[in-house]
Amino acid sequence: MDKTMDEPPISAVLLEHCSFSQVVFNNVEKFYVPGGDVTCYYTFTQQFIPRRKDWIGIFKVGWKTTREYYTFMWVALPSDLNKESARQLEVQFKAYYLPKDDEHYQFCYVDQDGVIRGASIPFQFRPESEEDIVVVTTKGKVEEIEQHNEELLRENQELKDSCASLQKQHSDAQAELERKQEALEALQSINKKLEQNMEEQKACWETELLQLKEYNQKISSENEKMGSRVDQLQAQLSTQEKEMEELVLRDQDMTEQLQRLKNENSQLALSLAEQKEQQKKLEQTVEKMKQRETTARKKQQELTDENFDLSRKLSDNKIVSDVLKREKERLDRENNILKKENNRLMNYMGLQGDSLPQQMHSSDQGAGRQNPGLVYGNPYSGIQESSAPSLLAMKKCLICSSDFGDGVCDHILEQQQMQTHFLNCPICDEAFPAREKQIFEDHVFCHSL
Repeated sequence: MDKTMDEPPISAVLLEHCSFSQVVFNNVEKFYVPGGDVTCYYTFTQQFIPRRKDWIGIFKVGWKTTREYYTFMWVALPSDLNKESARQLEVQFKAYYLPKDDEHYQFCYVDQDGVIRGASIPFQFRPESEEDIVVVTTKGKVEEIEQHNEELLRENQELKDSCASLQKQHSDAQAELERKQEALEALQSINKKLEQNMEEQKACWETELLQLKEYNQKISSENEKMGSRVDQLQAQLSTQEKEMEELVLRDQDMTEQLQRLKNENSQLALSLAEQKEQQKKLEQTVEKMKQRETTARKKQQELTDENFDLSRKLSDNKIVSDVLKREKERLDRENNILKKENNRLMNYMGLQGDSLPQQMHSSDQGAGRQNPGLVYGNPYSGIQESSAPSLLAMKKCLICSSDFGDGVCDHILEQQQMQTHFLNCPICDEAFPAREKQIFEDHVFCHSL
């Protein structure tokens, strides 16, 4: 293979996506002698227009893409395609670029997009043997038929794999639906291309058959001594006719396979309908989830409102607490003032704060007794008696304004007794009996839900 030439434009386009009828190869021998140059003759059809980067390559039979060429030559562009001579061209491959083995090869015309536009019949590089002519031709055709069978089996396996994957993938219903539609369109496109390939293959065989007939007539008119050769060509012609019959049978097989593909397409349509039903179920499920979400939002709003009410109650309780705190501070100040006044009076009377209870007790025991040292009695006894009420002044309740001497109001005692017998909810102020402690805890837990 020539490593010094520029690489030709190639692609990964598979065999079934190529067209073989736009460029026809003429006078292709079954065998080429090794060590000699090979001339390739080809003809452009009316619907084909060559371009600057087109090339002709030698491919081993069984190739899949244009990347598998052995060697190649650039195509010379004709000056005027309207002339008949300009459409019948040739290109020569040098001997040192040609394969050295006896495998089957063929010429392929590749355009600058890397797409096959024409292919020749298979040939070999070895000395020609008369008895192998028909066998080699039949072997090449059989290999082509086996190759097509393998491709059809591969396509059938791909269709089965695609169907299996369609049944397994249920998570994304909409994407799966689009993919199946694309697969269906691809199948239809493949069917159309197969029909086109069959028609093109038939046209190619008919063209080759006409070429063989013309070649036979030319040989018979040139030299009658080649009668034996003509007999061989007639035998080859009969072989070609048998191959044509086989191709007709193959066409029938392709028709049956097309019918099977249509049946598979109908099964895919049923599967698509099932996917649509599952999509509807999913939409219904989504609608239910939305309704649940709406209900949860309403519940959350209610809890927010309830939390706001509790915050407001807490603020009110804080205000009351601040008022009570200020009242307590005021009472403490008054109490301090009273204590200072009491100490002043006691100092004025010459008494200590600690001896006041004893003196009061002694005054109670000797209530009608006069001090024997005083003729007219104690001059400060009236002051002492008048100061006692100030020390034991009655206090007033800040809530009900009632007087109490021991520092505890009646309704405060009642409230303390109520609190010992009831449990109040810290959130909604609902009261529960103390014996129903479990119910009270469950009620408080419900506020956190």
